[in-house]
Amino acid sequence: MKKFLFSLVMVCVLTVSVSAQSKVVRPFNGKNLDGWTPANTKAENVWKVGTVTLATDDASSLVLAESKKGERPALVNTVPGNWGKLNPRPGVDIYTNEKFGDCTVKIELFLTKGSNSGVYLLGEYEVQVSDSFGKPDDKLGQGDMGAIYSATAPKTNASTEPGTWQKYVIEFVAPKFDADGNKTENAVFKKITLNGKLVQENVEVKAPTGGGITMKEAATGPLMLQGNHGPVAFRNIEVILPQDPQAKTNTRRIGNGQIRRGINSRLSNR
Repeated sequence: MKKFLFSLVMVCVLTVSVSAQSKVVRPFNGKNLDGWTPANTKAENVWKVGTVTLATDDASSLVLAESKKGERPALVNTVPGNWGKLNPRPGVDIYTNEKFGDCTVKIELFLTKGSNSGVYLLGEYEVQVSDSFGKPDDKLGQGDMGAIYSATAPKTNASTEPGTWQKYVIEFVAPKFDADGNKTENAVFKKITLNGKLVQENVEVKAPTGGGITMKEAATGPLMLQGNHGPVAFRNIEVILPQDPQAKTNTRRIGNGQIRRGINSRLSNR
């Protein structure tokens, strides 16, 4: 009886699936600007690292402080609150040294009153960052918070008031090119949520949206934060890369059965 049960078990087909994990890149180390490059080396770079609050006497300005233990540091663009009246304007865009293609970007941001910035996918496609708090939905335009700049206005105003931390989750599909470099598919913003509310869905972008690094399209590019406009801070930045669709499944036979162990995963000798 024992021999029979043992044989029965050995001829069974056992399948164990192990999902490949998506890669998560955190380009901001919480300490300094290592891994980031200014887009304009001639402009004044006033990006700092620390914690921020609104100035008590001027809601258009922020106050930078050194991060204390337990506090989450931010990348802070410390331009003055009257940035729009200055000539030349201080500040510079910064972008990651690492390049990305298809990805999901999660990023928290802090705005002062009347401020303006942007998050650029591949350094060329801008998701607008601006103080749009309190603006009616029917008045929203392509320059408001939640918009894809120069492309589409947000579905709704999900902004919170200046001086509060807000969060974007941006699902992006990069443009595709053939072997000769000809574009075969446009970039697509599959989904954008702001503070948990849907503001964009399935928006095809046929060209760079303006203000990018090169104004040219490519299959990959960096994440860029706009810094040549108003005061803004960013923290908890994550770029989530999809698992490799070309990954192969490894298999190993045990007796007459078969165990499948995930995608490109190593098999135990047990």
